[in-house]
Amino acid sequence: MQTIPPIEIETGWIIPSEGYCDQPYAVKQADGTWLCVMTTGAGNEGCRGQHIVSARSADKGRTWSNLVDIEPADGPEASWAMPFITPGGRVYVFYTYNAQNMREVVADDEYSRHRVDTLGEYALKYSDDGGKTWSKERWHIPVRETEIDRRNPYKGKVRFFWGVGKPIEHAGAMLLGFAKVGRFGEGFMAETESWFLKSDNILTEKDPVKIRWQTLPEGDRGLRSPEGPIAEEVNLAALSDGSLFCTYRTVAGHPCHAYSRDGGRSWTRPEFMTFHPGGPLVDHPRAANFVRKLTEGPYAGKFIYWFHNHPGRGYKGRNPAFLLGGTEHDSPEGKVIHWGKPVAILKASDPKTGISYPDFIWDDGLYITETQKTIARVHAIPVQLLRTLWMP
Repeated sequence: MQTIPPIEIETGWIIPSEGYCDQPYAVKQADGTWLCVMTTGAGNEGCRGQHIVSARSADKGRTWSNLVDIEPADGPEASWAMPFITPGGRVYVFYTYNAQNMREVVADDEYSRHRVDTLGEYALKYSDDGGKTWSKERWHIPVRETEIDRRNPYKGKVRFFWGVGKPIEHAGAMLLGFAKVGRFGEGFMAETESWFLKSDNILTEKDPVKIRWQTLPEGDRGLRSPEGPIAEEVNLAALSDGSLFCTYRTVAGHPCHAYSRDGGRSWTRPEFMTFHPGGPLVDHPRAANFVRKLTEGPYAGKFIYWFHNHPGRGYKGRNPAFLLGGTEHDSPEGKVIHWGKPVAILKASDPKTGISYPDFIWDDGLYITETQKTIARVHAIPVQLLRTLWMP
C-alpha cells in the first residue's frame, strides 16, 4: 500500500499560455535554463489560431519568460511541438503544420471535419540562442508514404499525423515517434499506427536541407494493436545493449509495448504491456503513456513509465497519474524492462480533471510538467516519493 500521498497538482508552478495549453515539453540547456515548447491558443483544442510557442525559465520552472511565437496565431495551424537539443546546443522543434491552410477535411463526423490541426507536413524550425528567437524559415521532413496514407480519403496526397513526447538520441542518431492516421471520425482519430523518424546526421549537420531522414519501421505497416484500430502516441527509450523499447496507447484497456534490436528497422510483435515477461497486464485507457530513461542522478540507467492504472477504453480517467519504476534484465533476445508497483504521483482535487502529456526533467532532482489543457504546471517530485518506485 502506498504510504506517501501523491502531489496535489494545484500546488505546482504555472507555465504561461494563451488559454488552451497542451504538451508542455522542456529541455535543459547548457547554462541551466529550461526551454519549454507547447501548443496553445485562445480557443479550445483544434480551434483556429492554434499555434506553437516557447518560454524560458532560469529557476527550474518557478517563473517563466514571456511567450515567444515559434509559429504565429494568425498563420496555418501549427501543433504538437516536440523539442530536441543537439550536443552543440541548437534546439530543434518538430511539429504538425497545416501547410496547405485547409479549412476542413474529409471525415466521418462533423466535429472531425473541422479539425485541421493533425494534418499537413511534418515541419521543423530551430533556435541557436536558447529559444529567444526561432528561425524564420521552416523545413518539411520527407515522411515516407505507406499503406495507411494511401488508404486515407486523399489517397496520401494529404497526410494525417501527429507526435507526442520528445525525440531521443541513440547510437549517434535521433529518433522521434509519431502516429499516422488513416481517417478521422469516432474519437477524432478513428484509425492509427505508430511510426518513427530517424536522422543519422542531425546531431552535427547545421544545414537543415542536408539532414537525412528515414521513416521506420521498414515496410508498409507501422506498429499496430493486437485489438482495435488504435495504436498511437508512441514513446521511445534506449536500453544499455543498444536495443530500443517503445510504448503506445490503444483502446483495448491496455497499452502496447515492443522492442527493436536493429535500431528501429524492425520490432518485436506488438503485445499488450506486462509488468515483466509473462507477468500481469498493465491497465491504461486512451491517454498518454510515456516511458523515459533517467540519465542523471542516483537513478541513472533506470526507467520511469507514466500511466493511469485502470483499463478504460476511452479518454476519461486521467486522474490520478501513476508512475512505474523500471530496471533492465537479461533475456535470450536481449535486455528487457521489468516494472515495479504503481505509485500515484500526481492528483487533482476534482476527480473529473485530466492530468496528461507529461515531461520529465532531471535538475538535481526530478521535475514533471503536465497539463489539464487549460493550465500547465511544473512539479518538483520529493525524493521520498521517487524512491518508492524501486522499492520491493
